[in-house]
Amino acid sequence: MATRNRERDAVRPITSYQPVPQRDERNDGIPLDLAWIRGTRVNRSAVERRATSLTRRRSIKKQWQAAWLLRAVSCMDLTTLSGDDTPGTVRRLAAKARQPIRADLLEALGLRPDAVKVGAVCVYHALVDTAVKVLRGSGVPVAAVSTGFPAGLNPFEQKLEEVRASVDAGAEEIDIVITRANVLTGDWQAVYDEVRAFRQAAGEAHIKAILATGELATLTNIARASLAALMAGADFIKTSTGKEPVNATLPTGLVMTRMIRDYTERTGLVAGFKPAGGIRTARDALEWLILMKEELGEEWTRPDRFRFGASSLLGDIERQLEHHVTGRYSAGYRHPMA
Repeated sequence: MATRNRERDAVRPITSYQPVPQRDERNDGIPLDLAWIRGTRVNRSAVERRATSLTRRRSIKKQWQAAWLLRAVSCMDLTTLSGDDTPGTVRRLAAKARQPIRADLLEALGLRPDAVKVGAVCVYHALVDTAVKVLRGSGVPVAAVSTGFPAGLNPFEQKLEEVRASVDAGAEEIDIVITRANVLTGDWQAVYDEVRAFRQAAGEAHIKAILATGELATLTNIARASLAALMAGADFIKTSTGKEPVNATLPTGLVMTRMIRDYTERTGLVAGFKPAGGIRTARDALEWLILMKEELGEEWTRPDRFRFGASSLLGDIERQLEHHVTGRYSAGYRHPMA
């Protein structure tokens, strides 16, 4: 019991509060609360112990595994962010987004060919228009990485203009990057103001605030940056750009989901979570879904509150689904991502 209590208190604010009922509306943010941010502390050893125990205590098999893997597909931001991206690359990716799982596998699972779609297609701003044209009528939104992705060191006005331009091109979601130096120097007002400005520039488009956790030095910094972004109105907080040396890890995800839970309980406002970078296998996907269900509840295992940043994950999930249907593992080339 003592161990469980330490795990529960792994990420804990100093001040107490009375939980507020959830509201079914977009996170509009709240005024910056520096006392709340500075009063948040993280017990690293307890976080790591909790993250390890989550995956060791849970095992998903057979039809339940297939069902959760289909859920994982619906939460994917199918992504291509390479320097050699072309319109043809994006068109193939968008076509895969419309039909992410082979029709014969869906039929064997008792599902319609159009039963599963990904959460979004994520591309650079220059290719937003291409993706929008291919996905028109599919219900799959286009997400654009913006604000000087991945470093986030472009001039501020240029970042704002990039957000507006992506929205004008048809992007319904914008993945923005924060200035890491503001976190490392403890300038929480600057973190808040930056994310708030991006949120206003995006208008009706939802924003995912990328914290680049591998560059923030400590779990306490990650917790405080998460809170600042949520207070500023981020619709999602996201671990990484996928370009850092260390990207999404379960301990980091635990800290960020605890901040979402704390923020929701205090304000009634709901925000989502997106791990990105290094999530490549079906097992990885299941571990993240377990984390979300255990820490935030099943509502946070659906695409309106949870996304994977994924490029190679889909192929492995499709292989696992074929194994569930046929009892055999197929070669990877039978399940091209695009």
